[in-house]
Amino acid sequence: MIRALRSIALVVRDYDEAIDWYVGVLGLTLLEDTPLPGADGKRWVVVSPGSGASIVLARAANEAQAARIGDQTGGRVFLFVETDDFAADFARLTAAGVCLVEGPRHEAYGSVAVFLDLYGNKWDLIGRGGDVG
Repeated sequence: MIRALRSIALVVRDYDEAIDWYVGVLGLTLLEDTPLPGADGKRWVVVSPGSGASIVLARAANEAQAARIGDQTGGRVFLFVETDDFAADFARLTAAGVCLVEGPRHEAYGSVAVFLDLYGNKWDLIGRGGDVG
């Protein structure tokens, strides 16, 4: 029986630029960065917000994969991250120059703002029951 979603893959252009952004700007934790022997520079790179599913940063291996960088969901929000301090995290992302495309606004499920990652994928920042900021 399936019990949990452990990881999802996010296609990236370059491992180091992705680590710099997802760890340095977004604030995720680098869990693993392991070179894969005989794999033409491939690495097993995993980042995490601390709980829930982790993200495998997967460097595009061919033109078809590279064409999906930044558009893995056809323009819909791709990933949803939850915060315990919406106003602080919203201010931190804004100060870091993260591109916001919607919000902040209040919905029935909490405060939400839509932002773009360095490749253009849409993410929701969600604060459950918090102020809009």
